[in-house]
Amino acid sequence: MLKLHVNNEYARLKSVLFGTAQTNGPIPSIENCYDPSSLSHVLSGTYPTEADMQREMLAVMAVFQKYEVEVFRPSTIENCNQIFARDIAFVIDDKFIKSNILPDRAKEYHALEALLQKINPDDIIELPEACHVEGGDVILCNDYIFIGIYSGTDYADYITARTNLQAAEAIQKLFPHKKVKTFELRKSNSNPLENALHLDCCFQPLGNGKALIHDQGFLNKSDFKWLLDFFGTDNVFVVTPKEMSQMNCNVFSISKDVVISEQNFTRLNTWLTAQGYTVEKVPYAEISKQGGLLRCSTLPLIRN
Repeated sequence: MLKLHVNNEYARLKSVLFGTAQTNGPIPSIENCYDPSSLSHVLSGTYPTEADMQREMLAVMAVFQKYEVEVFRPSTIENCNQIFARDIAFVIDDKFIKSNILPDRAKEYHALEALLQKINPDDIIELPEACHVEGGDVILCNDYIFIGIYSGTDYADYITARTNLQAAEAIQKLFPHKKVKTFELRKSNSNPLENALHLDCCFQPLGNGKALIHDQGFLNKSDFKWLLDFFGTDNVFVVTPKEMSQMNCNVFSISKDVVISEQNFTRLNTWLTAQGYTVEKVPYAEISKQGGLLRCSTLPLIRN
């Protein structure tokens, strides 16, 4: 049995579920695009090829092997995009929580059967149907659980609204010893520069007390100020709208000192290096065209 353990985003990674780009399926139709980034690349004819996405994921696998991380993969579903493992489940402490995701993607969870058999059934939690949540909106910071939500009355109008207040309240009840802090995210179905698809698209805590934040991803300026006060202004890298749309916040920590980042994030990678991090640079720009990056395609199971 796996002894699940995750309570922040940067403790030493021991075991992870990593998505797959095998038989990713055809380029989606305009009607089947779930985010504005994918939509813009479908319209412009620059949607990524399966071969390019597989090549990029192999580069990340090489980093996992370098750091001796145990890697699980979902079983392959024909003609299905299974890259973004973070959407379908997430771990808090020693609990594996199934996301309530877009109905069209529910089959992705069934591809985890081999992994689920290694987890104590008592530690697998399914939230009530009214609780909408995806793992990209849930960020762990030791005593805190940060959750990105959208609670506008027009929630149903946004394909990009993935997590609601009911889910945050349910998670608080499950983990009464933690402090759940919610953040209202800015949503757009059509403009990648104005859409924070998940909280991890506009915010990411790193080891050693640092954080990456895109201020305009939050509907309330007070939330950005709260994070600045929490981490300290000198410890925060502020991400621009263009950098946010390219997924600069969506890097992935192997440990408190090691970060996997996209090789083209020049400004960010320079800052990370100056802060003392080892930056493992990988090609991931093609996958980013679908509105997700490194954190989105990984689901940590054990961090110690």
